[in-house]
Amino acid sequence: MHEEESLVMHHSRLSCCRNIFFQSLFFLLGSNALAQVPLPNARPVPRMQVAPQSQDQVSIQQDGRELTRYHYGASQRRPFLFPVNGPAGRSLTRLGNIHDPHGHRHHNSVWIAHHDVNGVNFWTDEGAGQIVHRRALRFLDGKDVALLEMQNEWIDDSGSEKVLLKERRQMEFFPLADRQWLLIVHLHLEPVDEAVTLGKTPFGLFGVRVATSLSVQDGGGTIRNSERSVDEKAIMGQRARWVDYSGPITSEGAEGVTLMDHPANPRHPTRFHVRDDGWMGASFTFDAPHSILLEKPLRLCYGLLVHRGVPTHRQLEQFYQRFVAATHEGDTQPAPLNSLQKKVPLVFN
Repeated sequence: MHEEESLVMHHSRLSCCRNIFFQSLFFLLGSNALAQVPLPNARPVPRMQVAPQSQDQVSIQQDGRELTRYHYGASQRRPFLFPVNGPAGRSLTRLGNIHDPHGHRHHNSVWIAHHDVNGVNFWTDEGAGQIVHRRALRFLDGKDVALLEMQNEWIDDSGSEKVLLKERRQMEFFPLADRQWLLIVHLHLEPVDEAVTLGKTPFGLFGVRVATSLSVQDGGGTIRNSERSVDEKAIMGQRARWVDYSGPITSEGAEGVTLMDHPANPRHPTRFHVRDDGWMGASFTFDAPHSILLEKPLRLCYGLLVHRGVPTHRQLEQFYQRFVAATHEGDTQPAPLNSLQKKVPLVFN
């Protein structure tokens, strides 16, 4: 027999054996034979999970579907959340401004920062300030909430490497009806050696850069606030309990995000900085500076609602009231996990 024919017959036998093996395996699995062993100690799998990833990222997931991802690597000037996925599965936020990619590269989707902390710029990438991750404090999974708590330091890296503020950031993620969800952020800022002043500026503390298709200018979206004002000209610098940015996200429908200021925050209702090109921010020191004293840390609470469609003013106002009720006794302090699970609303009326 020629060597070539022998080789063909050998491969044929291997193929036949392979087929028999996979057919047997298919029969075994198809007969549910592997599902018959009981697991008497099995616990319910949490619907909401905090899933650490490589490269200093944490994925927040609902039933295996990513809602958002927290980025905190040392190469970043500040931690941020991206993507912020809406009900359609597309991110409702983006990185940077499509009209000025270089100048607005610090617009990292959803982030915390400030333009003037004792004169140090923590807002732009060119500034001397960097918000540095120090440690993860808590990762908690749950049926109705996932919780992520991080410890950061606000550092002047212009040469002194001085720590100006110690920060504790707790983020709670709640699943809502129809693939919508809610983020509640508790922010605790404490000076280290001396009082710290947040200077007068419209840039800080809570920023949101929405997807281009949501913007008024590029996508035909709309900005609305609790005072019934509409779009940049009317809303810029105005005090409000909440601001909503909604617009097209697919060819079939619209979605949006609502930024909410808690009534226990100092200076509530806060002033908002908005742009028709796809930006909104809660501006804590829009019209005056604020000093954070050693004996009196700054505690703030913000909510971010990720929703389907373009809800009415009445619906958004109802949800704002539920956001307030969802926090611990109307305070900006982080609530115990079990109390949060009982208080968070699940549907719009």
